[in-house]
Amino acid sequence: MENEILYSLAELFKIFGDPTRIRILYALSRQELCVQDIADALDMSQSAISHQLRILKQSALVRFRREGKTIYYSLADDHVATIMAQGLEHVCE
Repeated sequence: MENEILYSLAELFKIFGDPTRIRILYALSRQELCVQDIADALDMSQSAISHQLRILKQSALVRFRREGKTIYYSLADDHVATIMAQGLEHVCE
């Protein structure tokens, strides 16, 4: 396998290495949420959540849709849900 692909994989796993991002992804694996809902669920500030969401968007792990002035976030695709599920299964063994 090419080094560039393995480097990209390592970068992906770095994103999953942050507990706050994992908590956000877990919350989004259950339902679509806006920033305030995520902030309330994680007991964090909106700005802290927005910062982490920006990283997750850049990594193509979350997507968003706008409804009026509100932006709703969800997992980008089934791959992200699978990675989360597999990781949870592994740590719960």
